[in-house]
Amino acid sequence: MFENNKLTKLLNIQYPIIQGGMAGVSEHTLVAAVSSAGGLGVIGSGFASPSWLEEEIKMTKEMTDKPFGVNLLMQNPNIADLVKVIIKEKVPVVLTGGGNPLPILPYLKQSGIKVIAVVPSVRLAAKMEQNGIDGVVVEGMESGGHIGENSTFCLVPQTRKTIKNIPLIAAGGIFNGATFASAVILGADGVQIGTRFMASTECQIHENYKQAIVNATDEDITVVARFTGHPIRAIKNKLSETIKKMEEKSPFPEELNSERFAGNKGSANIDLTPLLCGICAGGIDEIKSCKEIIDEIINDAKNSIKESEHFYE
Repeated sequence: MFENNKLTKLLNIQYPIIQGGMAGVSEHTLVAAVSSAGGLGVIGSGFASPSWLEEEIKMTKEMTDKPFGVNLLMQNPNIADLVKVIIKEKVPVVLTGGGNPLPILPYLKQSGIKVIAVVPSVRLAAKMEQNGIDGVVVEGMESGGHIGENSTFCLVPQTRKTIKNIPLIAAGGIFNGATFASAVILGADGVQIGTRFMASTECQIHENYKQAIVNATDEDITVVARFTGHPIRAIKNKLSETIKKMEEKSPFPEELNSERFAGNKGSANIDLTPLLCGICAGGIDEIKSCKEIIDEIINDAKNSIKESEHFYE
């Protein structure tokens, strides 16, 4: 049902599931595990150096022979050198976020690399298609880390009306078979998943961080740093409460050191760790392998769609 659609054909993967390129989290062990399980693992390069990225790509290749991708943060001042590394290492797929990818698009496409842009709006999705991008991820505010204003399940059907010729991928709040099936029913060709893969055996974040995700309820998840213009979704802890108190004093955006809320693996002291995650953490109650997660999502999604067919009987 899902194994042979527009997205799987484009990326040469088994299932239309892309692992979110979470900076500081998505490294070779997680990436290789997702790709080997039939999805598309994605290295999150963030503000990393070209040498770091090259090493991560090589280690990923050692662990899997399946396709994988690299997420490029367009705000990285080393973006040109990162692109050179990607071309040199013949990475098959690049996902972009945090800025305009069109300046680097010709270089990647000339090298035969598929390019997918992560965008927060219908307008930007349409612009990407008009300029030759290979696919778009529309990411809703349900996601973890930096968030937009629109919800995933409103963005997907509206974007579907606009995007006609390239795969549409839904992101934000998708973590199980039911949410996967819902995205497909609304018009998505596939999904991008971040938080669920953080609570996997292969993810390299600290075990206390994983347990915080498993233990979280919807009420434990908050949004901070709205005053900066770049709000962040995370699990409540002492660090998030410190930021909340700052907000009460109407500070200047520059007063918050953004590095304090950059993605990272965390430590044993999760009170001082930015526990970035999506709202869907409230629905995650077990740490599993990436293969178990993907197999469960696909099987449950098929069952959800079959059950929905009998809704009016």
